[in-house]
Amino acid sequence: MPLKISLKPGEKFVLNGAVIENGDRRANLVLKNKAAVLREKDILQEADVTTPVRRIYFPIMMMYLSDRADDKLYDEFVLRMNEFMGVVSNPEVLAVCVSVSRDVMAGEHYKALMGCRKLMKYEDERLA
Repeated sequence: MPLKISLKPGEKFVLNGAVIENGDRRANLVLKNKAAVLREKDILQEADVTTPVRRIYFPIMMMYLSDRADDKLYDEFVLRMNEFMGVVSNPEVLAVCVSVSRDVMAGEHYKALMGCRKLMKYEDERLA
């Protein structure tokens, strides 16, 4: 199924590892085959990895953007997820953690990233 992306002027996104920036007008792109795509708002820079959930998100993002398996990234994800789950007692949040872990194990990295977004919202509320 094609993926339609609407871009604002100057908006950046990553497509299969290449950073692409839209021009000065709104644009619509249609991707007709499977590709690793992340919009600018979903890209986390290494310098921004400052909280427990962002330490989970970052290795998943890197696995998603990579074209090959990387045991170091997977091990980092497992370590950070275990640390996070060890200090969380909210059953709904733990269920999201389990879902994210399942998605990563199944190679569904984009789906796992969207689950991590839910965890980020929870974390932001707790840290505020």
